[in-house]
Amino acid sequence: MKLGLGIPESVAGATLSRRLLWLNLVRLVVLSILLVVIGLTFTGPYFDWGAQSSLLALLAVALSYGLAGASSALLRRGNNVENIAHIHLVFDQITWTILIYVSGGINSAATSFYGLTCVAGAILTGLRGASLAAAAAVVSYGAMTAGFWLRWLQGPTDQMRSAYQFTNEELAYRLGLNVLGVVVVTLLAGYLAERLRLTGGQLAIAEERAQRAERMAALGRLATGLAHEIRNPLGAISGCIQLLNSSKGLNCEERELCSIIQRESVRLNELVTDMVDLARPRCPNFVLIDVVSIARDVVELSSASGRAATDVRVTYVGPTTGAIVRADGSQLRQLVWNLVRNAVQASNPGDEVLVEVASEGGHSMLRVTDHGIGIDASARENLFDAFFTTRSHGTGVGLAVVKRIADEHGFVVRVDSQEGGGAVFEVDFGPAPGE
Repeated sequence: MKLGLGIPESVAGATLSRRLLWLNLVRLVVLSILLVVIGLTFTGPYFDWGAQSSLLALLAVALSYGLAGASSALLRRGNNVENIAHIHLVFDQITWTILIYVSGGINSAATSFYGLTCVAGAILTGLRGASLAAAAAVVSYGAMTAGFWLRWLQGPTDQMRSAYQFTNEELAYRLGLNVLGVVVVTLLAGYLAERLRLTGGQLAIAEERAQRAERMAALGRLATGLAHEIRNPLGAISGCIQLLNSSKGLNCEERELCSIIQRESVRLNELVTDMVDLARPRCPNFVLIDVVSIARDVVELSSASGRAATDVRVTYVGPTTGAIVRADGSQLRQLVWNLVRNAVQASNPGDEVLVEVASEGGHSMLRVTDHGIGIDASARENLFDAFFTTRSHGTGVGLAVVKRIADEHGFVVRVDSQEGGGAVFEVDFGPAPGE
């Protein structure tokens, strides 16, 4: 499975749920006010709730309250949030059509609420929601207009018949005018919603980058200070252990203890180096360099150190020369070293790590393959984040350094892994220089 980046669906669903809950509240307030206005205006001075106009308006509002309650209960489960939002938009337009019918038909000022729902649709799901609301408005208003045109609809029995006598020219004019208004509002609202979405996404990315830079700056100050304080005693410990290990009076158990101390000293020194590289990156010094030479050197060096010198075999596969890329030599070496070291750490005793350089489609490629337990699906999204690790003794720094170096060079890093079946880290260096 390829590693991909994107916005988690749970986050997007939670945001839409909050918007829909607020829309429910606003809708119910508006409908309640409108119900009172219709009752006072179109049922006479005695506020006759038994009149047909009031009954229809009351029914529409009651159904809206019921839909709001049902959707609020469903939203707590967090399932099908977008579908619930779209059902609300369609039902709102039908509700407005009923209220338009009881408040003057095609001459009702309530037609402006169609545009309000289109704006709400744009807020909820962007242009898609606004377009759905517009389509529902056109269909429902068109159906009411057609009913008046064909004389299938008459005005409510409690209102004057003359107020609902429309000529065909009036019906066509009102239909065209309202459709045009709904389309214009939809296009504007959808455009503004998409622009706001893009701007908000860019702002979120900028804020994340600023926070990351601030964290890296703080880490850089800490790492630089600690590097000096740690490396000095580490050097002394390593030197003393080498002298002690070279003496002839040690038995096998004591020599094994010296080897453990030596390995752990090397690991601590590598950790300090990774921390400094991650926190205080330097600008790459680009030169033309042979990836094959770098990869073979790293394989040879890693085979003589750590687990690769004892229970994990590291093997190079590929050409002996010819894969030229434009990169900083020391940083490219660090990238390959970290990938190989990560593969060795993920391997089981007796496994083999393959380091391959190849050319595919004019692009130079590096692949580091291990046969460990694989990468869990839930971990792939954060695999290259600083301090994220899937191992109990890992630090989560090595792969973060790999990603930073790759980004600064314009390389593409991909991960292919099946849980329980090892992992392949692939670096695409792009086309050869001059092509």
